[in-house]
Amino acid sequence: MIAFLDGLVAERMGDRVVIAAGGIGYEVLVSTTTLAALPATGRKARLLTQLQVRDDAMTLYGFATAGERDLFLLLLGVTGVGPKVALAILSVLSTEALRRAILDGDADAITIVPGVGKKVAARVVLDLRDKLGGAVELPGAGPMAEVRDALAGLGLSPQEIHEALGGLEEAEGPVEDLLRSALQRVGARA
Repeated sequence: MIAFLDGLVAERMGDRVVIAAGGIGYEVLVSTTTLAALPATGRKARLLTQLQVRDDAMTLYGFATAGERDLFLLLLGVTGVGPKVALAILSVLSTEALRRAILDGDADAITIVPGVGKKVAARVVLDLRDKLGGAVELPGAGPMAEVRDALAGLGLSPQEIHEALGGLEEAEGPVEDLLRSALQRVGARA
């Protein structure tokens, strides 16, 4: 098992990097979050890794933090979620936003990820909620889900809703206050 790579960033591409370590260039698939956290080409970097071995390929996945790697491994345990979908989820949602969506039972927050439908998102919530320490409730419950539904009812697109809720994942309080904050964010962009 390759637990981490410590070396120079040799190449950076859209969804992968090449890390030169010990005279070998390791191609590592990464989320956009991890890619953004890596230094420029030619600089030293350390990536936590997970090696996936299949009949036809060995693929190395890299992560900037242990939390991101842990969520990746949990996502792989969900029916219908493979490594590519798990990386897509981690590319669109921060680890904190994903944890909050799962714990709040907010499957709709996960459906903004390209390639993730309502069934897979609900499965992620149901399968991972207990593993993250939350009580099991019906998916789609919680204050953030109510705010998301209200914004959708006002005609906002999924992307606009995502932007309006950005930064509110950690916020708590009455639904009315959260909705007001989200609407102010939308108004500031208009």
